[in-house]
This record gives sequence, structure tokens and C-alpha cells, in this order.
Amino acid sequence: MSEKTIEKTAPAEGAVSDKATAAEEKAAARQASLIRDGWEILRKRPMFYISAFVIVILLALAIAPGLFTSRSPFSDGFCQLQNSLNPPSSGHMFGYDVQGCDIYTRSVFGTRNSIIVGVVTALATTALGGLLGIIAGLRGGWVDTILSRVTEVFFALPLIVGALLIMSIVGGGDAWSVSLIMAVLGWPQVFRIMRGEVIANKHNDYVMAAKALGADTTRIAFRHILPNTLAPVIVVTTMNLGVYISAEAALSYLGIGIQHPNISWGLMISDATDRFLTSPHALLFPAAVLSITVLAFIMLGDVVRDAFDPKMR
Repeated sequence: MSEKTIEKTAPAEGAVSDKATAAEEKAAARQASLIRDGWEILRKRPMFYISAFVIVILLALAIAPGLFTSRSPFSDGFCQLQNSLNPPSSGHMFGYDVQGCDIYTRSVFGTRNSIIVGVVTALATTALGGLLGIIAGLRGGWVDTILSRVTEVFFALPLIVGALLIMSIVGGGDAWSVSLIMAVLGWPQVFRIMRGEVIANKHNDYVMAAKALGADTTRIAFRHILPNTLAPVIVVTTMNLGVYISAEAALSYLGIGIQHPNISWGLMISDATDRFLTSPHALLFPAAVLSITVLAFIMLGDVVRDAFDPKMR
């Protein structure tokens, strides 16, 4: 290569590099502005503080239930049949269930399974759906076509119905198995969102400049595209936490989700259904805890959506 050719190539490469740097800085500034503006919106929303406070309490219940009750539902002699369906009293604020077990203690310990199902399922669906969405959006062609058709098959199967079908075959058991099954069924929503965001962003200047500089597909996906497509995915993931917790309770209520001796609010509600007219406390208290939990996560998802989704601005 002649000296003149080298002199012409070097400035050209430098111009592309400068263009890529400028485009990246512009995208980073836009992302930082979105986060900053979103946080300012959150700070002005009382609903954010209320839902965050409730969720912090729920996390404390799940991590350290011993801080909220001195008893354990797994200890010998915890359930006494002579206390069956006794109403709330000063020492047992929620009363007793059919088996003579303290409802308050069981409600506290049941928080862990609900939080595990909600968090694990939400993270798993985000990871799986997000990864496949990036692959489909970037590669396009037959890869995108196949993944999109598979997604449509999963979309045709409602979450509860699909989980009922799978668990009737393989069985439920504990929070981890329920989370795995719901994650297998719940990823298409995140996939569709991530795919759309990737397709919308992959032709931006900073991505094209990175390609011109020889960046490989992995670097483009995770360094340049992913940071600018996370906002709507985070919003959906936050809102789905409450959805997965209520889905687990529904499955356990139907007797096919979390099984005894594990504790689930859905199981507690199921056990108390037949005696609601004579002992309503056995159903109302676990149902109230479940409702507050789901409502807190949905409220948080709403305010996060209003703050970080540009379409809601």
C-alpha cells in the first residue's frame, strides 16, 4: 500500500472513530437523562414510597421471619387440633386455621415462597426473553422468523392453563419448581418487547459506527444496544412480579402448585374455603396479605412505568 493510500485511510478511520465516540456519548447522555428524569418523577410520587415501604417489609418477612414471630410452623407441637378455627385473640391476632395452626405465623413464613416465586420467575423470564429478543432482533432472517413463531405458540397458551397442564404431568412441589415452570411459559412477553427495541435501535448512528470500527456482534449487543433498550423491559419485569405471585397463589389454591408441608398463601386460602361462613378469619387474613403484596408490586410497576417509559411522558 502506498504512502498516499495510508494517509487517506488513517483520517477516514479517525473520522469514523470520532463519529462512533460522539454517537456513544450522545446515547449515554440520553440514557442518563432518562434515568435522571425518571428518578425525579419517582421522588414526587407518594405511591412510590408507599409501595416501596410495603415491599421492604415483605422482603424483611421473607429473609428473616424470626424477627416478626417467635414461633416456627415447622416445630413440633405447633399445630394443636383443640385450637382448630379459634378466632383471633390477644396472643394470636389472626386466629387459628383448620389444623389448629397459628395463621399469623404461617402467613409470615409463607411470604418467603411468594417472594421467591415472584422474583425468580421475573428475573428468569427477563434473562431468557431478553437474550432471545436480542438475538432475534440483531440476526433477523430465519432466526427471527423461527423465534417469533415459537413465541406465538407460547402466547396462545395462557400462563395459568399452561402451568396447570405441565404441573399435572410433572407435579408441583416447592417454590423453585413452580418458578421454573412459570418462567418457561412467561418469557415471550419480554422477548417481544426486547426484540422490538433492538430492531428500533440497531440502525442508530452509534451502532452503525461501532460496526464500521469492526466491533463484533456480542459487543454491539451488550455494549451499545442493551443499555438503551432496558427501560421498557424493567417496567414490564416490575409489573410482572405481582402477576407471578398471584399466579402461584392461584395454582396452589387449585392444589397443583406449592404442596404441603411447604407454606403458601394460596394453600391457606384453599384450606379455609369450605369453612368461610363459620370461620371467615381463616380465609380473610391470608387473602388480605396476598392482596396487599400483589397490590404493592403492581403499584410499584405503575409508577416505574410512568417514570421510565418514554411513551408515558
